[in-house]
Amino acid sequence: MPDQAARQARADLIGVGLVLISSIGFSGRGILIKLAYPYGVDAVTLMMLRMTFSLPFFVIMGWVASRSAQPLTRPDWILILGLGFIGYYLSSLLSFLGLLYVPASLERLLLYLTPTIVVLLSALMFRQRVQRIHMMALALTYGGIALVMADSLIISDDPMALTIGGLLVLCSTLTLAVYLLGSGTMIPRIGAARFTAYASGAASVFVIVQFLLVRDLSALDLPMPVYAYGATMAILCTVLPTWGMAEGMRRIGTNRASITSSIGPVSTIVLAALILGEPVTAIQTAGAALVLAGVWLVGKKR
Repeated sequence: MPDQAARQARADLIGVGLVLISSIGFSGRGILIKLAYPYGVDAVTLMMLRMTFSLPFFVIMGWVASRSAQPLTRPDWILILGLGFIGYYLSSLLSFLGLLYVPASLERLLLYLTPTIVVLLSALMFRQRVQRIHMMALALTYGGIALVMADSLIISDDPMALTIGGLLVLCSTLTLAVYLLGSGTMIPRIGAARFTAYASGAASVFVIVQFLLVRDLSALDLPMPVYAYGATMAILCTVLPTWGMAEGMRRIGTNRASITSSIGPVSTIVLAALILGEPVTAIQTAGAALVLAGVWLVGKKR
């Protein structure tokens, strides 16, 4: 029994560590996007670089995960392609476009509304009762976002651009929430790694096709730092965090992983202040704390 307890404690420690590192990796994406934009790259091209560098890793991940698995049916493939389009393609595109207008810290905070939107969509689509603790969580998260947005609008040089960017990121959050609801029906049947690899691989193909349709190949004549940022986003902010989050959730469960990942917005705020020089006001800090508290309540009760 002591050996079993020690193994469980070690697995918990590894799981928490993986989720923490993955959350920080995900939060670094907005920072790298902001660093790349001054070189003149557009959102479509930058997203294409990220997904092109990611695609080989997703192919390998999918191959490994499917070696001893049952073949998928046609409806399974249709659902995976649809969820890949909504969650990894459309959501990423809206987020990339939103970062043209909003600070990286605000983008990550808006994306962190996803769990509360999942609660609302579950109530609307599946008639699930919204519990009192969920109502408290919703009040905290949206109150916190209102504080941050109001403060950002006051100090912004272009409030209209900030509003447009905020709406784009909110739409990204909504599509991500729809993806999470849909993935909940697939992951228990085919496995997290397999589903993530297939959906992400499909999204990578969508992004590459979009680039070929709307951009000329001359758009790839970019400075080397842009390629470096694209490769870093692919490996450190996409592939490794995706794998690490799946492995961490397998060890500690969805609820604890959701709470542990609360480090994400905090790390973005810190990185944005240190690397991008984004201002951090007391009101923004208070708003971020409210959002994190609300998401923590949802994760604790989920």
